[in-house]
Amino acid sequence: MSLRTQLESDMKDALRSRDSLRLETIRGARGAIRNKEIEVGAELDDAGIVRVLRSLVKQRVESIEQYRAAGRDELADKETTERAVLEGYLPAAPCAEDVERIVAEVIAEVGATGPRDMGKVMKPALEKLGDGADGKQVSEIVKRLLA
Repeated sequence: MSLRTQLESDMKDALRSRDSLRLETIRGARGAIRNKEIEVGAELDDAGIVRVLRSLVKQRVESIEQYRAAGRDELADKETTERAVLEGYLPAAPCAEDVERIVAEVIAEVGATGPRDMGKVMKPALEKLGDGADGKQVSEIVKRLLA
């Protein structure tokens, strides 16, 4: 089942079960996907939808930090629940050990020697790790291994 179909099906289920937070989150995600499709002028495939969902999760993480800093725990809890709903549609992320192992392999393959070779390492590492990899985590590991 495609991600688009899964979102639509889950939205209908949330409507039936009167789960307003889940419904609101899925509707927001579908709206963001539609906006991105309008922006690029074509229908997004599952990989494109994953990128949009990943950016929505990233927004939630930033909002949670800001709400916690401001002492607005009720809003932070709402954002945490929304993040959990969105993360349910993302592919499983590889563990840190797997990321580190693959980054080390890529560094050896491309012959990277220092921080200036970070660009040479990032693209092939992200390709090997697939859609589930968090670019920020990969970037931090690459920086650490090249330092």
